[in-house]
Amino acid sequence: MGQFDIRVVVWALALCLCLFPLASAQLKQNYYANICPNVETIVRGVVNTKFNQTFVTVPATIRLFFHDCFVQGCDASVIIASTGSNQAEKDHPDNLSLAGDGFDTVIKAKAAVDAIPRCKNKVSCADILALATRDVIALSGGPSYAVELGRLDGLSSTAASVNGKLPQPTFNLNQLNSMFAANGLSQTDMIALSAAHTVGFSHCGKFSNRIYNFSRQNPVDPTLNKAYATQLQSMCPRNVDPRIAINMDPNTPTKFDNVFFKNLQQGKGLFTSDQVLFTDSRSNPTVNTWAGNPAAFQQAFITAITKLGRTGVKTGTKGNIRANCGAFN
Repeated sequence: MGQFDIRVVVWALALCLCLFPLASAQLKQNYYANICPNVETIVRGVVNTKFNQTFVTVPATIRLFFHDCFVQGCDASVIIASTGSNQAEKDHPDNLSLAGDGFDTVIKAKAAVDAIPRCKNKVSCADILALATRDVIALSGGPSYAVELGRLDGLSSTAASVNGKLPQPTFNLNQLNSMFAANGLSQTDMIALSAAHTVGFSHCGKFSNRIYNFSRQNPVDPTLNKAYATQLQSMCPRNVDPRIAINMDPNTPTKFDNVFFKNLQQGKGLFTSDQVLFTDSRSNPTVNTWAGNPAAFQQAFITAITKLGRTGVKTGTKGNIRANCGAFN
C-alpha cells in the first residue's frame, strides 16, 4: 500500500471517529469497584427509604432520568437549580410537572455517598440518577439490571435547551420515532420506554383535548374506550384545575408491568402518543406481543433503558463531578 493510500485510510478512520463519538464506550458496569465499591448499596438504601415514604418516588425518578437524557444527554443537568442570571432546564414548561421526589432522591443519595470518606466527590450525580432509576423500577415490580456507569455531570443547563427535545402527549408514531431516533433509539426501544407510563400519574391538562375537544365531528377521541373516556370526564370535568393528577395506568398504577400494553389493546391509553402504539399498524404487533409476554417486554425494556443511559454521556473535559447536584461547582 502506498503512502497516499495510507493517508486516505487514516483520514477515513478519523472521520469515522468524529461522526460516531465513543463517549458511551467509556461506560462500564462496576465502574466504581475500586473507587467507591459500595456505591450501589448506598444508593439502593436511600431509594428504599424514599420508596417506603411515598410511591411517587418511582415515577418521579424514572421521568427525571428520561427528561435528563433526552435534552443534553444523561448528565444530571435537569437537576441544576435556576439562578437569577440563568433559567435552568428544570424550569422549562415541559419540566415543571417533574415531581420533587425524583430530585430529592438523587440529592439524598448523593449526600449518603459523599458521607463515606473514600467516596466523597468521586461519584457523579448523573450516575446516581441512573442507579436510582434502576432501583425504583425493581422496587415497583419491574426488572433489575446491571447499570453502566462512568458518566460525568454536565457543565450547562438552560431552559432554552429543552425546546423541541421532549416527546409530547399529542405525538403520532412518526414524531415519536423521529425524536427517539435522534437519541439513538429504535421504534422497539421507544415502545418499551413508553411502558414506563405503567406507573405514576399525569394531569388533566395533558389529555383534556381527547375527552372534550378532539374534533368537531368527535368531541371525544374515538380511539378511547368509551367507558374509560366517561371515567376520565368524571375525574377531569370541564374547566377543572388542569393540575389534578390522574393515574396513567387505570388498572395497576403502582406496579411496573406489561399491563400498559393490555390497556392499549382495550383503548385505555391515556395519551394520544400511547394509544397510537396500538392503532398504528407499524407498532401494533409489538404491543400485542408484549401484552402477552411479560418476559419479552422486560428484556426489551432493559435493552432500551441501557441504550437511553448512553445518550450524550459527558467524559473528559466536557463534565465534572458536582459537589452539589443542584449547582455547578
